[in-house]
Amino acid sequence: MARAQHNPWSWIPSLYYAEGIPYVAVMTVSVIMYKRLDISNTEIALYTSWLYLPWVIKPLWSPLVDVIKTKRAWILTTQLLIGAGMAGVALTLPGSDFFRYSLAFFWLMAFSSATHDIAADGFYMLGLNAHQQAFFVGIRSTFYRLAMISGQGLLVMFAGYAESRSGSHAVAWSITFYLLAGVFVLFFIYHRFVLPLPPKDGQNAIAAPVDIFRGYGETMVSFFRKDRILVILAFLLLFRFAEAQLVKIAAPFLLDGTEAGGLGLGTTEVGFVYGTIGVLMLTLGGLMGGFLAARHGLKSWLWWMVLAINLPNAVYIFLAYVQPQSFWLINAAVGLEQFGYGFGFTAYMLYMIYASRGEHETAHFAICTGFMALGMMIPGMFSGAIQEWLGYQHFFVWILMATVPSFIVAGLIPLDREFGRQQVITQDHDEHPESP
Repeated sequence: MARAQHNPWSWIPSLYYAEGIPYVAVMTVSVIMYKRLDISNTEIALYTSWLYLPWVIKPLWSPLVDVIKTKRAWILTTQLLIGAGMAGVALTLPGSDFFRYSLAFFWLMAFSSATHDIAADGFYMLGLNAHQQAFFVGIRSTFYRLAMISGQGLLVMFAGYAESRSGSHAVAWSITFYLLAGVFVLFFIYHRFVLPLPPKDGQNAIAAPVDIFRGYGETMVSFFRKDRILVILAFLLLFRFAEAQLVKIAAPFLLDGTEAGGLGLGTTEVGFVYGTIGVLMLTLGGLMGGFLAARHGLKSWLWWMVLAINLPNAVYIFLAYVQPQSFWLINAAVGLEQFGYGFGFTAYMLYMIYASRGEHETAHFAICTGFMALGMMIPGMFSGAIQEWLGYQHFFVWILMATVPSFIVAGLIPLDREFGRQQVITQDHDEHPESP
């Protein structure tokens, strides 16, 4: 009985911290690592964008997590698999064919991480009563964001330090991922003892799988029968069309030398820019967006949010043409872009909630997040080739032009004027902010 009532403070922070680390490793750290290992921007953008796929199709296998074993067992298993994936990356980096084999282990990590998301979210609902769920929603969001800071900031800065000490990029990043693998072994051991045993965990496994999948099919069909679904899908896929391309090139731009059109920053400096200033401004923008939408409704702020997520991209045009030497000026420019992204992304998150309203709300929101990942994956795949064709300066001009679809779809979507007003806005881990 005591185990079933385990103090939520003992496992929620660590569980959601563990949820954030592999995502940021797959989506952001991999881009920086491959750039330091002299992989071309075309290959980095193409292959790391494919790693979005597990999050795109995550709703397709989520019923399996309900009918096979318990969510607690899925959490523990996937944490071991994530650790194995990180160890695999570390093992392959010093080899001659490291790119191919490390990508295979990133795939293992990505699928395990997406499955861990499903299990952790379900376990959160089962392990807490309604009051606790409301109280801890901010806690889990905070520790997910701390994972983002750790991954994009401290982890990258550690890799930069290891580069300077070892003299080898491959050895430094191998050490970094061995460290991460050890951390996930510790997560597994810790959660093996502290995760509670909710009585309801695993009860869905008693139901016949055919009934589970029949209900899942009905849920999918009901989503695509929503009024003006094509406009909703266009919004989900195109609102971040420019951002999806920028996110894959921003870090390589900072790392490339000035002779190649970049800013020539070191690994440690990039970790500081995106992991500290970037995440702080992203969070502040998100908090302000949530506050204003809750006070006045999403419709009142929609166009300001569309402007905020798109127009600050112009700071990269400035950086590419001027190539400033001031590290703090670079921080200020990136911070402005990240603040605008955080503020504008509120509109996207709220509209996913709006589009999910009605029966099967939770499942429909999961489907929306799949389309969100698809909208990031496809444009990102080709961004590297576009950049190498245009060069950094013209690429960032193209990014500003690529914001046009975002304005078009924002003007077409159906939206109630009062939606969002006085609602509690919590942008937690489900948003997976992809900007580095």
